[in-house]
Amino acid sequence: MPRLIEYRQAIREALDEELARDPMVVLMGEEVAQYNGAYKVTQGLWEKWGDKRVVDTPISEAGFIGMGVGASMLGIRPVMELMFWSFYTVAWDQIINNAGMVRYMSGGLINCPIVVRGPANGGTGVGATHSHTPENIMASFPGMKCVCPATARDAKGLMKAAIRDNDPVMFMENTLLYGEKGEVPDNSELPEGELFIPLGVAEVKREGTDLSLIAHGRAVLTCLKAAEILEEEHGISVEVVDLRTIRPLDEETIFESVRKTHKAICVDENKPFCGVSAQIASSIQLHCFDDLDAPVLRVSALDSPAFYSPPIEKLQLPYPDVIVAKALSIC
Repeated sequence: MPRLIEYRQAIREALDEELARDPMVVLMGEEVAQYNGAYKVTQGLWEKWGDKRVVDTPISEAGFIGMGVGASMLGIRPVMELMFWSFYTVAWDQIINNAGMVRYMSGGLINCPIVVRGPANGGTGVGATHSHTPENIMASFPGMKCVCPATARDAKGLMKAAIRDNDPVMFMENTLLYGEKGEVPDNSELPEGELFIPLGVAEVKREGTDLSLIAHGRAVLTCLKAAEILEEEHGISVEVVDLRTIRPLDEETIFESVRKTHKAICVDENKPFCGVSAQIASSIQLHCFDDLDAPVLRVSALDSPAFYSPPIEKLQLPYPDVIVAKALSIC
């Protein structure tokens, strides 16, 4: 039987294995140690690794992210937890101007191997100031890498790659995925002895011939549900491409899918203006124009701050029926 574990447990396993592999890896953030993490991602790691490897920080994102950036410049590999990715705005200067630019400003002499991780999503009824999805913003800065795993397996393998990367990696998780279970092989089952997924490699989560749905994060699961409906009720064969990494972006996997299906819908939980799907749609029309049989469409969150009302907020984010309606308009 395949091993089914929660998304949060998969990330925890990656952190635990990297703490064991490299003594320079440390975890820092609010409540990551004695409280076991706000979302229990780091549960048990403080008891196992102690105060010097798992460090509780004050409620000051600018302060502790700055501390992590400085430590990474000296060879430490810090993994910094933001309780909500919405709080990146407090540490904007540290993340962008310091972590993101130091290699270029130093002529390549200084690396900044830091990972900033935490939930970046709406849909949990916590209001506009706690519901940002800033992957499009972080990916817009050269020098930054941005990862958005949709499944437990990808979360584990990509986290290990992120920690070993010499660039700053922004790791976007989703509160609504933490309890989702998925197949994650045990290390003993793998010939290489560990699950490791390189950054910048997309994956086709479902094969199809009539339409490509291109997504990242939780939107991948939404696309998979929409694909089932389209096939069962309308006889449309849908391919679902999971970007996994926003920057670096695996454009070739996207283009290969579009050249096969000749139709594409880009789906994300960003706001539509300057969202990730806008960049993907632009790249598709530039490189695959002659292969397209219909305009490239987009499905994004409604263009407003996150609604506080849970029933309305559910309608603000992409859901399967919206994707199905868009698909039927071009198929």
